[in-house]
Amino acid sequence: MKYKYKLNNLDCVNCANKIESRLNEDNNINSANINFSKLTVTIETQMKNGVKEYISKIIKNIDSNVNVLEIDENVNKKDKLKFDISRLIVGIIFSVIAMFILDGFISKILIVISYIILLFRTINNAIKLLLKSKTINENLLVTISCIGAYFTNNISEGLMVIILYEIGKILESIAVNNSRKSISELMDIKPEYANLKKEKDYEKVYPEEVKIGDIIVIKQGEKIPLDGIVVKGRAKLNVSALTGESKLKEVSVKDKVLSGSINTSGIIELEVTNIYTDSTVAKILELVETATDRKAKTETFVAKAAKIYTPTVLILAILAALILPLFNISFSESIYRALVFLVISCPCAIAISVPLSYFSGIGKASKEGILIKGSDYLDVLGNINKIIFDKTGTLTTGKFSDYKLKILDNNYTEKEIIKLYVKGEKLSNHPIAKSIINIFNIRVNTSNIKNYQEIPGKGISYELKDNKIKIGSSTFCKSKEKSSDIYLSVDDNIIAQLSLIDGIKKDAKRTIMNLKKDGIITKMFTGDDKIIALEISKKLGIDEVKYELLPEDKYNLLTSEINNKTKTAFVGDGINDAPSLALADIGISMGGVGSASAIEASDVVIMTDELNKIYDGIKLSKYTNKIIKQNLIFAIGIKILVLILSILGIASMWQAVFADTGVTLLTILNTTRILNKKL
Repeated sequence: MKYKYKLNNLDCVNCANKIESRLNEDNNINSANINFSKLTVTIETQMKNGVKEYISKIIKNIDSNVNVLEIDENVNKKDKLKFDISRLIVGIIFSVIAMFILDGFISKILIVISYIILLFRTINNAIKLLLKSKTINENLLVTISCIGAYFTNNISEGLMVIILYEIGKILESIAVNNSRKSISELMDIKPEYANLKKEKDYEKVYPEEVKIGDIIVIKQGEKIPLDGIVVKGRAKLNVSALTGESKLKEVSVKDKVLSGSINTSGIIELEVTNIYTDSTVAKILELVETATDRKAKTETFVAKAAKIYTPTVLILAILAALILPLFNISFSESIYRALVFLVISCPCAIAISVPLSYFSGIGKASKEGILIKGSDYLDVLGNINKIIFDKTGTLTTGKFSDYKLKILDNNYTEKEIIKLYVKGEKLSNHPIAKSIINIFNIRVNTSNIKNYQEIPGKGISYELKDNKIKIGSSTFCKSKEKSSDIYLSVDDNIIAQLSLIDGIKKDAKRTIMNLKKDGIITKMFTGDDKIIALEISKKLGIDEVKYELLPEDKYNLLTSEINNKTKTAFVGDGINDAPSLALADIGISMGGVGSASAIEASDVVIMTDELNKIYDGIKLSKYTNKIIKQNLIFAIGIKILVLILSILGIASMWQAVFADTGVTLLTILNTTRILNKKL
């Protein structure tokens, strides 16, 4: 079973990594994942009772400040922030009085009190972690540095280190929380209530309480809480939170409406078609919230490196203190330089900036209508060398606007033939089937259909009265002609040939051009016939095309395209192309809003079916990776520089504090640029 909890007072990335590792080492836990960006922990275990208490005990042994809460439990973070700020102010006041106003014994007492007040949080965390889990982190490094500064008669610098460190920690906490808030606002689509219609009025209820078939009322300015069909009224909907599309969508009676949209004008009544847990908004929120559970290689590497980083630094500092006196440097000065070394080496900037960057990238993509299922997929997206496209519903609209019907047996009228087509296609979810139903737009009875079968990539068959009907490709219906048309046969006698007129998507050519400018090879795999496939690929400028393929043919061809040297993406509609979407290095679904099959089959879902969103996703991935590299190079570079300067005796604890908390703040601020990136 899977459980999800909120983690309160978890401020340290290294602590989060240690907690995650310890939970995964426990025999009663199958898997554990901590999302530091959202402060949640997801647990998979066979345990049915007492899970929260069980993991809370493990977590408390690592960081006693962390509280495990239910996911919907509210906490007041402002109280903790106010306490930390108050403690900092009191400590600074005592320090100023002791250093600049008083002198003698009282001054020394006030300095000690200042140290205790200012170091309270840091030393408390360091000791508890050391005693309970036998591990050390940056809290211990800062504690040793400050106490060491006091005993080497560098009292003012020791005070300045802890003051600046505490200020940095407070600012860091504010910056991270603001980043979390910004990302949460991007995905603020969860409805808080539903207006459930009663006999004479309506009642406000939680969306989870509404059942399929219930009627709900959506007034102007309200979020649509559940998927449904309009049964009364007209309205203009803002669907930007779902698709990134700013244009308002007009809906009226019989139109399908998706949860998460906002009613900007008018009032409508909906007949609910999905309960809340199956609704579009619930699926999107679950997808985005769990996206960062899949960690990219960069993020995983940083987490692993952090485990050995702090102990290594402590050993190097001790070695520096012991070796430097051999070069005619006083023992006191050697210890001071080693203490400066400890302050510089805190890994906060590196540990925080990487997961926060990925989380920002996924949040930004979601706002643009691009759902990316994990940090690792966001990583791969920017490294794609080759993209293979399906044709129908991907490069073309899949919404056929016109048709040509050729009757091959005069014993049947056009009306009878159309009914046979619609009867069969009515039971299919294939895009072409839906297009046929929309084009002919007639009502048919399917209750008298027997032995219905759908063969992917070939067609459908069913029995009507004593006749066996087939609808599908020329091969499936045993036609002598080779064509991409849809044939209709009755008892193996072909009676009609249907041509659907499909248009190329308006942004297809521009998208292909942009991809090719970036050096990405484009290919098309389609079940369509040679003439149509070559014509479309020529119009779009696609590098290579394979035609007249079955779904298994696409899969086999894709197998030969995938290798260790390149990254290959497959773009399909998420239904017949599911095997290929799963096989590719990254599967991109043009599934459309609310398509459950698309969301399940692929790694990336394009909510609007717009091809240009693929290019936007690639640009965002590259930009996110650029920010991560900037942060890592800047953080590591500054630290190495100041580490060298500290050993040489040039850098003091002032520069050391900047190399720690200052760099952390700058990397967090740099990361927020992802949220403001224009695609």
